[in-house]
Amino acid sequence: MLFRSLFAAFSMYSRIPVPKFQWERDCMKYVLCFFPFVGVVLGIVVWIFGMVLIESDCSSLLFGCVMTVVPLFITGGIHFDGFLDTMDGYCSFADKKKRLEILKDSNSGAFAIMGGLVYFTLSVGFWSEIDSTSLQVISFGYVISRAFSALGVVLFPKAKENGLAADFAEKSDNFMVIASMTAFIIFDIIILSFINFLGAVLTLFLAGICFLFHYRNCIKNFGGITGDLAGFFLQVTELVFIIVSAVVL
Repeated sequence: MLFRSLFAAFSMYSRIPVPKFQWERDCMKYVLCFFPFVGVVLGIVVWIFGMVLIESDCSSLLFGCVMTVVPLFITGGIHFDGFLDTMDGYCSFADKKKRLEILKDSNSGAFAIMGGLVYFTLSVGFWSEIDSTSLQVISFGYVISRAFSALGVVLFPKAKENGLAADFAEKSDNFMVIASMTAFIIFDIIILSFINFLGAVLTLFLAGICFLFHYRNCIKNFGGITGDLAGFFLQVTELVFIIVSAVVL
């Protein structure tokens, strides 16, 4: 059961190859518990790519471009899809019901395109200012963002009775998800504090601020959380980590 849940987490939230397994709905009980492990692998890959590029003395523009697309190749863009859908819904200035309908629309509107362009521009620009020290902090952030995202799925009210977030909240062992996400956050911050204490404090603080914004956005603008909103939170939080790391660290 646990191995199937682990493989399910990687198969759903990344393009990382996993052994074939028989999918059963019982797997969903612990999938979110393993979600941050995707962040662990992603953080390692990002750190390796970043260090190779830094040691190769490539241009800052090339560094920013490569580091922007590496996470997309690993995740398959699943969370960025939620970011784009949310931009369309959020910027529509419609009522909650209409915004939820926009989230379900597979077509990308003008706000999604503009939001995506702004996101990539900021990502490339601030990644270009990252050094080896701040790279370490950002690598740890991929675990934190996923842990808080999973907490939002099980703790926030649901915008719809069906959908990915509602399905996971219903099928998951919520106590185990909350306990495991808390453990991931604490463990990640403790390890990071030995490497970069200021980076650890900033990472936890920024994640907390983004989480509060996430809750407010979900409730005020959509009536609760959805899978797209969870992806939006994850993408925004990771961009905030990059921006602040480039400016402060």
